[in-house]
Amino acid sequence: MTATVRATWVQPEDLVGHELRQAAEDGRDVRDIERRWYEAGGSPAPDRAGASTPPAPPGLRAVAAHLLDELALVDSPLADDEPTALDAIRDACPQWPHPRTEPGTVDREQPHPRTEPGAVDRERLHAAWLGRAAGCLLGKPVEKLPLEGIRALARATGNWPLSNWFTARGLPPALAATYPWNRRSAPTSLAENIDGMPEDDDLNYPLLTVLLLQRYGRSFSTADLARLWLEELPAGRTFTAERVAYRNLLDGLEPPDTARHRNPFREWIGAQIRADVHGWTHPGDPGAAAEQAHRDAVLTHTGNGVYGAMFTAAALAEAAGGEADVHGCLAAGLRVVPPGSRFAQAVRDGIATAREEDRFDRVVDRLHMAYGRYHWVHVLPNAALLAAALTHADGDFTGSICRAVSGGWDTDSNGATAGSLAGLLAGRPDALPDRWTTPLKNRLATSVPGFDSVGFDTLADLTHRLTRLTHEEALRP
Repeated sequence: MTATVRATWVQPEDLVGHELRQAAEDGRDVRDIERRWYEAGGSPAPDRAGASTPPAPPGLRAVAAHLLDELALVDSPLADDEPTALDAIRDACPQWPHPRTEPGTVDREQPHPRTEPGAVDRERLHAAWLGRAAGCLLGKPVEKLPLEGIRALARATGNWPLSNWFTARGLPPALAATYPWNRRSAPTSLAENIDGMPEDDDLNYPLLTVLLLQRYGRSFSTADLARLWLEELPAGRTFTAERVAYRNLLDGLEPPDTARHRNPFREWIGAQIRADVHGWTHPGDPGAAAEQAHRDAVLTHTGNGVYGAMFTAAALAEAAGGEADVHGCLAAGLRVVPPGSRFAQAVRDGIATAREEDRFDRVVDRLHMAYGRYHWVHVLPNAALLAAALTHADGDFTGSICRAVSGGWDTDSNGATAGSLAGLLAGRPDALPDRWTTPLKNRLATSVPGFDSVGFDTLADLTHRLTRLTHEEALRP
């Protein structure tokens, strides 16, 4: 008997359920299409896996493909408040940020520039790389687990509130069976197993952005990014919206159609995890960082999915420019997001909830009540949680990554972004607690060509060089 290859995130019969869910979230009336799907024998989207089993019969797969195209023709009533085109986004943002030292554009809230645009300390970038890695690694073993499982595992090992790496030591066997660690990550991400930073897409994408800027500079196009992916990124290392866009490229579609065609994951978190280097290399210029992140994001995402990348890049650019207050960084991120969008509301909800509760577990419970209807990889619940974690931790590194991970949903991605921002705010590697940096052993595993086993100090050097080069590009007539 021949075994089948069941590729995840691309099967039409699985995409329909996700697109129906997306339609319900953005207010499209697709009840007739939904009825026809289930009458034909279709199923809802898999809750956590990337593909259902077994494959659909050919007839049902054909129905799925047809209905996906039909769903794409139904307009969203939220489209005017959630544009994707950069000009429309800028028009919707009345407080779009300008470089701190740009003549005539002094920000009244920040009247005294802390640094020149384009100037950032190498040690700050080193701390950002380490912070991103540590936060990601902390979240890896509990990725996909429900909130109650994360809490139970941490409590059972004396690690609640979360303050250290997860461990299987001393874990009751029954609890381990009820909430099994992430199968792929546990061998490399539990405290007793960590030996350097293992491969993860949350680190692969920043490496690819380094390659992108080395080859094309800050003036890269979305097509340049697509070309880079086809040359350097194995398809099997992509997931959700990125895998759909990759498939669309192979089918001959051009950006930005790659983000829209049969892509129900276009408002998930994928573009956000690609945003860090865009922010790090635009210190003090969150608007330019957001514009660069936009060109990256529209290969795979639309609307709120794009805002996640822009928000993150802008907040990180503010921190890279010397902003020492996490709250100011979040405010800078919000200035590049349409205020009437669901993403902006999610960030505002996260910040407000964090300010109202002393205990972070209560913050998390409230956010899960408000946003639990979304898929765990959707950008909106994760944006609310990330903003809440950063706000509640008030810039503390350990508090930032532990709160972000302890809140569930996309644990490794949220931990990575929280660690990136908190690392920048810390300013130097030795300001990060040794328990988070020593196990990394200054070594990153990756399948991105030319980077396997690279040190975080080397990455800081490369990124610092890119920052200077992109600044020089900006000064050219």
